[in-house]
Amino acid sequence: MTQHTGIGLANGKIILLGEHSVVYHQPSIAIPFPAVTIKTSVTAQQDKTTIDCDFYHGIVDEMPELLESLKETIRVCTKRLNQKETPLAITIESRIPAERGMGSSAAVAVATTRAIYDYFNATLTQDELLEIVDIAEKIAHGNPSGLDALMTSSSIPFYYIKGRPFQPITPHLNAYLIVADTGVTGQTKEAVASVAEKLNGVDGPKYQAIINRLGELADLGRFALENNQCTALGSYMTEVHQLLTDLGVSNNALNTLVQAALDTDALGAKLTGGGRGGCMIALAQDKHHAERIQASLIKAGAKNTWLHEMSVKNGK
Repeated sequence: MTQHTGIGLANGKIILLGEHSVVYHQPSIAIPFPAVTIKTSVTAQQDKTTIDCDFYHGIVDEMPELLESLKETIRVCTKRLNQKETPLAITIESRIPAERGMGSSAAVAVATTRAIYDYFNATLTQDELLEIVDIAEKIAHGNPSGLDALMTSSSIPFYYIKGRPFQPITPHLNAYLIVADTGVTGQTKEAVASVAEKLNGVDGPKYQAIINRLGELADLGRFALENNQCTALGSYMTEVHQLLTDLGVSNNALNTLVQAALDTDALGAKLTGGGRGGCMIALAQDKHHAERIQASLIKAGAKNTWLHEMSVKNGK
């Protein structure tokens, strides 16, 4: 019996620009968010494979349907490694809040896949990792774009247009990102459905113009991200939030936090992800301003906040 511990890590993800418009073949930008992480540990087990995580403690075969994607991750990994009959003790430590648009389900699959392969000293390519996570994500989300799997396993931002290959971005931005959780579960499916209804309604052209502008702002944002244009990126973020509000995918909790950030001299602020709950993000020029914004967000009702230094050059 193998005695060592297999370790797998994954990080969260944030949509910087392009929410909802990405559904309609407009560009989006996502960034890895290492301020929140998941760590999976795998050790030997005597009898049946077990899971120890926030949502469940027990035998894998008896896991609730809610965790079906995790069960599938374990099944696919052990099958590919010809280790289906080898009992494992799997422990998952997550700092990524669930259903907040941070890629928690994909991150669990990424970390667990990496840990199982590490336990068996097996080589895992990035392509195989993404393939396994995609199988799990289809259970969790139906028809995933692959963005969450890529971002929770990567260390650089990516530019994405639906149906096209992901494009890595080489960032050059000296700024801080503040993320705040409203404490309200995001309502992505409902928000996406409501946008589709608006586009198909009598005011369809009006809403199509919003979708088109969101795409333009994502392209402008990419240039700003690559060329250290912090003030410009902040202004794009704020405009995006107003457009998403006009689309009906924001809510009072998000708007309150966005305004609190802007009132504390944030360069820009917006919701991130599907909306109607979940998280918002704000951009600050330095750590001092970021900490002031963070304090304002907590005072305004944020349930949790995180800071992320975006001073990344040449993709390092």
